[in-house]
Amino acid sequence: MNTRVALALLGLFLSVPSALRAAAKDATQPLNVLLIVTDDQRPDTIAALGNERIKTPHLDRLVREGTAFTRAVAANPICTPSRAELISGTTGFRNGVLYFGQRIDPSLTLWPQAMQAAGYDTWLVGKWDIPGTPRALGYTATAGLYMGGSGLPETEPADFAGRPVTGYRGWAFRDEAGKVLPDEGVGLTGDISRKFADAAIGVIERKSERPFFLHVTFTAPHDPLHIPPGYEERAKPERAKLPGNFMAKHPFDHGNFDGRDEQLFAWPRTPEMVRAELACYYAVIEDLDAQIGRMLDALDKTGLADRTLVIFTSDHGLAIGSHGLRGKQNMYEHTIGVPLVIRGPHIRAGRRVAAQCYLRDLYPTICELAGVAVPESVEARSLLPAIKGEAQEIHPFTVAYFRDVQRMIRTDRWKLICYPKIGRTQLFDLAADPLELDDLAAERRYQATVSELRSKLAAWQQEHRDPVELPAK
Repeated sequence: MNTRVALALLGLFLSVPSALRAAAKDATQPLNVLLIVTDDQRPDTIAALGNERIKTPHLDRLVREGTAFTRAVAANPICTPSRAELISGTTGFRNGVLYFGQRIDPSLTLWPQAMQAAGYDTWLVGKWDIPGTPRALGYTATAGLYMGGSGLPETEPADFAGRPVTGYRGWAFRDEAGKVLPDEGVGLTGDISRKFADAAIGVIERKSERPFFLHVTFTAPHDPLHIPPGYEERAKPERAKLPGNFMAKHPFDHGNFDGRDEQLFAWPRTPEMVRAELACYYAVIEDLDAQIGRMLDALDKTGLADRTLVIFTSDHGLAIGSHGLRGKQNMYEHTIGVPLVIRGPHIRAGRRVAAQCYLRDLYPTICELAGVAVPESVEARSLLPAIKGEAQEIHPFTVAYFRDVQRMIRTDRWKLICYPKIGRTQLFDLAADPLELDDLAAERRYQATVSELRSKLAAWQQEHRDPVELPAK
């Protein structure tokens, strides 16, 4: 290139408005990723998505500025297996984690490992309950790390209702070296969401030339429920309304009646206990929402919001009186369903998508949006076609499972739940009966539907090497 041409090109570049030059530069920069995962949050706990009993202005903002998936599923509705599916992009039958204490297959490339290989700083903030350490599974650093095994007594040994704490016993914050920080509190405390948000904001505000993958795992709104400071009025029982599918007792043992979650409530369930629990549960979520708002503000103040993908979801839902149950470990919509909202560049604002999808589908989706290669070990499907409006379906049906006692298949309209241990089956028409109150499985006119769904479920099981045998009826 001769000198005259070079000077002409330089003059042309300098004549371009600085804002346009900055935009062009930003377009070439990799996107940051802020992945927010809560614990035990029902899909119907965001005001903007229809719950008039709760105030969630910051989650509402994400719904308003992003795309919400309204039929997302946590395939295995317990904490550790669900989170293992999220970071592996595979089913529990492939990654080896179907219950507590099982390690992820080391041959898989995990989501933080893929991001790290693409040049990201990968951070874990908050709860860690997967066997192995965050660093061993692909996180370059931790902040506000919260783990079990401290052996220390609880800071708040009783919950808001005066019941002895049975969940998160001995969990505590740790530093980078793994040393317990007891002054931060042991077990769940009323202000724990603020502590996680503080740590996440510290990561957002740090200076780095590398993009970040920031995985923030809140404990809220998991039990034990403590009223957050300043939310005493919001936690009063009269603010809560009974779920439309409230029952005093589930009509049969679904396979977890003796589980810890179910023992938190007395039998039979009463309207009073459920309203009190829901009111405190909502207060904890409202505090969580406020802390998420602080994180979004940090993105705005640092100028990172326009090039950060923000994902909000939960590891699974919860019953709290629905169908006579208290915990997760069931196949109903209030539990297998999860809130799922994505905001950021290339994401349409204010859009609701009803395509069925899994929590594990986030792995390939965000990789594609961030321009990161999706590893071959990932089984999940990208949601990008649905996000772009190019497809209305990602999966023709979704499947869920809990230990060897429950299996589920759900199409756009129908849901079949099988209970192999007791030889029982349920069928619900979700279009006509979204609260799942009218079991149609025994009615003659629906036997063809039952048979078709059972066949599809059995084929899926065979493909994924699920050894559980479905009931004959």
